[in-house]
Amino acid sequence: MSDIESLILNHLSTSPSARIDDTLKWSASSNLEHNAVIGAVKSLSVEAYVSATELKTEHYSMSSEAEDIIANGSQEFAVVSALIESGASGMSIPELMGAVGKDVYKIGFGKCMKNKWAKKTGDTLIALKVKGDVTDETRDHLNALKQAKGDVTATADAADVVLDDAAITALKRRKLITLVTQHYLAVSRGKDYAPKRQKRAADLTKEMLDSGDWTTTPFKPYNFATVGEKVGGGYLHPLLKVRAEFRKILMQMGFQEMPTNKWVESSFWNFDTLFQPQSHPARDAHDTFFIKEPASTVSVPEEYYERVKAMHEVGGAGSIGYRYDFKREEAFKNLLRTHTTAISSQMLYRLANQKGGFTPKKYFSIDRVFRNETMDATHLCEFHQVEGLVADYDLSLGDLIGTIETFFNKIGITQLRFKPAFNPYTEPSMEIFGYHPDLKQWTEIGNSGMFRPEMLAPMGLPKNVRVIAWGLSLERPTMIKYRIKNIRDLFGHKVEMARTRTAPICRFDAVA
Repeated sequence: MSDIESLILNHLSTSPSARIDDTLKWSASSNLEHNAVIGAVKSLSVEAYVSATELKTEHYSMSSEAEDIIANGSQEFAVVSALIESGASGMSIPELMGAVGKDVYKIGFGKCMKNKWAKKTGDTLIALKVKGDVTDETRDHLNALKQAKGDVTATADAADVVLDDAAITALKRRKLITLVTQHYLAVSRGKDYAPKRQKRAADLTKEMLDSGDWTTTPFKPYNFATVGEKVGGGYLHPLLKVRAEFRKILMQMGFQEMPTNKWVESSFWNFDTLFQPQSHPARDAHDTFFIKEPASTVSVPEEYYERVKAMHEVGGAGSIGYRYDFKREEAFKNLLRTHTTAISSQMLYRLANQKGGFTPKKYFSIDRVFRNETMDATHLCEFHQVEGLVADYDLSLGDLIGTIETFFNKIGITQLRFKPAFNPYTEPSMEIFGYHPDLKQWTEIGNSGMFRPEMLAPMGLPKNVRVIAWGLSLERPTMIKYRIKNIRDLFGHKVEMARTRTAPICRFDAVA
């Protein structure tokens, strides 16, 4: 038990009234901090040693300007007094400012004119009152409040002045007084009052049982209806929930995840190895984020670089190439990758040149990509790309369609359509459309194709190896799954944290 608690209980025991009417006054008389007394009272009231009633008192405190007015008079009274002293000839504004001071003039002149104590004739100010006609009400009101110790209701008794609401409002508007509210408690004995607080045990211990003390020991009451504290664990963002589900599905299909933790790529891996010409519009600054420092990559596989350069300049594998001068400085430019296919090209190059030669593989990745696009309800400058590829002997377009249908069936999309399209590094290429049951329309959900021979030949893959690939954004199926209309409500600085906490788990019902 603290010393303050002891003092409170002792006072309630020895005081004739057995109460503390005002903890503010009692704290001051006992030389104690009022906040500490309040804390002790609340602690005692929990165990019903005391009963406390919350009360409050209000009074007005004076500003330093108000204290100056009480001592020297108000500014308006000073101005009118100076004008009365000047007589019928009045005073010019500079003369008045010199007489009462610039600061007093600024405040007092306006009040004086408002009260119709003076008039202005040309450049001359003349008093409309004579000595004895004007009383300094502002000073009288402040003085009355001070004598009543800020209590408006006591001003009549203290100074024989009644302050109405208009007078108080005027003083507050001039920031001469401020209302101060003080909270305090009235304390009396509680139903379990005792002169000394006895500590209550929270738990029944073995020692109590052995000694028999449990029969006399007071225990804290148990609240069996209370709710346990909410567990404040972390929450997965809706995008991560859908990502985890996609990842599980692709692994079930036998795909291996590619290492995509490198966001900065060279133009060589991001564009050139994909047989995308260096004059392609996607390589302009208005479509791609180029890195200023370091602006260029250090190195690329030199023999592979030469084969890629030759394919662009003169062609090969049945192609005539693009017939232009391939520039090394353009290929070495660093950028934020515009697609995860930059990683796919690196994995295929390693696959072609691994020890023991090529072996069929299935790869996938789900990671962030960046494009310099205008942001709107469905587009961001950064988004997540889901990509899958299969490298094997003698694959066909039918294998691609079958793989795509298997994946989308596993996420519950059974109605698919394929439309011919153009991609720089796939031929044939197809856009994937799925039927949206909520929108009741067909919507584009992905892109696909077979990697061109011009891309695969420089890597060193066997001639009859084909690579089928497809990709889609992670955001679009997530928006459909969680009924989100604006992509900025899903990803970015405007996302509500509450949505992350309340988003349900992601589950896709596979269709056999």
